[in-house]
Amino acid sequence: MDIHSLGDYNVIPMGATIKTRLVRIGNSQGIRIPRVIVEQTGLQGELELEVRDRQLVVRPTSRPRAGWEDRFREMARRRDDRRLWPETALSSFDEKEWEW
Repeated sequence: MDIHSLGDYNVIPMGATIKTRLVRIGNSQGIRIPRVIVEQTGLQGELELEVRDRQLVVRPTSRPRAGWEDRFREMARRRDDRRLWPETALSSFDEKEWEW
């Protein structure tokens, strides 16, 4: 393990490898992520797991619309929330099949 100490904070250099083991968690298995890695990556709460080229990729859950509500509220405050195109009539698909 290649951990460097910077004052009260441990840092793992980019590209460094740390070994860990699979542990049994009920009927599943998991890994323990060292605190220094959690701190450096900012991981918390819900995570996304992906298998890519036989490797496990762990990342924070993406929230593609995070902050939109605040931005829309600010646009309305500045009166910058006008339509960019004229309103169009709904199609039969919109009226009968689309779930709003």
